[in-house]
Amino acid sequence: MRLKCITAIAFSLFFLVGFAQDGDVAKKGQDVSNLVFTVENGKQIKMSDYKDKVVFINFFANWCPPCKLEMPHLEKDVWQQYKGNENFVMFGFARGDDLAKVQKFQKDFKTTFAMHPDASKAIYNNFATKYIPRNYIIKNGKIVYASTGFKKDEFDEMVKLLGTLLKE
Repeated sequence: MRLKCITAIAFSLFFLVGFAQDGDVAKKGQDVSNLVFTVENGKQIKMSDYKDKVVFINFFANWCPPCKLEMPHLEKDVWQQYKGNENFVMFGFARGDDLAKVQKFQKDFKTTFAMHPDASKAIYNNFATKYIPRNYIIKNGKIVYASTGFKKDEFDEMVKLLGTLLKE
């Protein structure tokens, strides 16, 4: 009986610790200006090239239900709203997806912002180890906002912050 109790407590602690971890690698305030991402066809995206801009990064996957819920809002409320602002750049990275899946997803969801495959998760792993969708806002090379999952009220606050940052 005592062994069962100890086993149950140990399992519970292991379970709670596992769920308490947020999967974050990059945190708010962290400098990411030295990151370089290699995307399809060997093209490189250097964060240092965007040091004077507000950079919005979204991680998604084609199979992810919350990502699918968020995508129309990203297109309408972020990309369409700010794409004309010369101080704004936006990237989508498809965690674990190849180019064909990204292109199909982009067609299905009628998105027009830059989306790149991240089949090996090499780009994603600079920011996190688990959970999507994820959004990051970077200004002056530093993460000023990070979110996980999709909740409309949190999304609206993020869009509001983005607008404020672009007015500064």
